[in-house]
Amino acid sequence: MKKTYAIEVDCANCANKMEAAAQKTPGVKDATVNFMALKMHVDFEEGQDPKSVMQQVRANCKKVEDDCEIYI
Repeated sequence: MKKTYAIEVDCANCANKMEAAAQKTPGVKDATVNFMALKMHVDFEEGQDPKSVMQQVRANCKKVEDDCEIYI
C-alpha cells in the first residue's frame, strides 16, 4: 500500500536524512521525500498498519532532524 504525507522540513539535506530514516523503519518497503513538493511517499510492506508504522517513521525522523514534521 502506498500513501503520501505532507511534511515540513527546512532543507534538502534534512529531507535526505528523513528519507533514510523512513527507509530503515520496520514495515516500510520504500520511502521517498520530495523536498520541493514537501511530500513523503511511503510504500508499506504487506499486512502493515500504516498509522502505527508512520508513528515509528515520525519518531525515527525526529531523531535525525528534530525540527521536521510529518502530517499523518
